[in-house]
Amino acid sequence: MIERGARTGMALACAAAFALPLSTGSVSAQSKELSEKSVQLLMQYAWALTPGKFTAPDGKTITIDKSKPKDVMVSLDVAREVIKVGRLSAHAQSCELAEEQRANYQTLMRREEAKAAWSEQQLLYISQLHTTTVMMMTGKLLVVEKEGDKVVSEREVKTSRTESCSDTERQRVKAQIISYINSAPVPAATAKAPAKSAEPVRASTQKK
Repeated sequence: MIERGARTGMALACAAAFALPLSTGSVSAQSKELSEKSVQLLMQYAWALTPGKFTAPDGKTITIDKSKPKDVMVSLDVAREVIKVGRLSAHAQSCELAEEQRANYQTLMRREEAKAAWSEQQLLYISQLHTTTVMMMTGKLLVVEKEGDKVVSEREVKTSRTESCSDTERQRVKAQIISYINSAPVPAATAKAPAKSAEPVRASTQKK
């Protein structure tokens, strides 16, 4: 377990690697600044936070064998896209755009489900990767070194903000999310149904 208040420069360094100013424009433009190493690092953090067992909104239990990450983790290219969407969700959260953040996430999950290429375990991991990206950018993820191993956990963050999004920033985030949602319509067969994972997964501390 990690003691509350443990500090390390690692979390701040990682956050800087994924955070981008809102002026970067489209989600596609943001991807150019994501190095392969950064993507792999966040994928590892998401895996550490992915629960071994998760109960979906419909009551179905999804079990993941944590000893077999290769059976669940997605490819680097897919992860990169998920992280891009997660960063946009983080901007929406920072600007207190709850509806837009939710729509952004649900669009991601519906598109991934529509591919019919992922197992339930992989869809759960995709959801967790999105959530982990948001947590990293909003300072809710704590990463420390313990006995030579990286340990990842959630941490409490004060809700009061020192700065607020300007109206210009808020409108820019809204526009980016609308652009993402409209960039590729979800197939009719899935567009009417809510994503299986209606909300991002929140997991307790787990060790890699």
